[in-house]
Amino acid sequence: MRMEIKFSKIGEIKYISHLDLMRLFQRALRRARLPVLVTKGYNPHFKISIKRALKLGVESDEETAYFSFEKNIEPSELVDAVNKQLPAGVRVLSAKPETPHLRAGNV
Repeated sequence: MRMEIKFSKIGEIKYISHLDLMRLFQRALRRARLPVLVTKGYNPHFKISIKRALKLGVESDEETAYFSFEKNIEPSELVDAVNKQLPAGVRVLSAKPETPHLRAGNV
């Protein structure tokens, strides 16, 4: 199951890099004990992605990220569990199951 996450990054936390933001979400998901999907390669890592990388020092009220899970979880459970683990300045605003996009030829 893949979830679309909306989050904000404001205040002093705007000075962390994109890579550090990815690590921050990985740490928060691990601490929340959520069933995040892990790659099967030589160096396994969580299946998470952030839609666009923010420049260093830029705040945002609504960014998009995608987290993949091994099993279905409730969006409200995800928001509550992750927000308890995140530092001040980063908040998950909402979560919803990702809707499949229509592709050419799939009409």
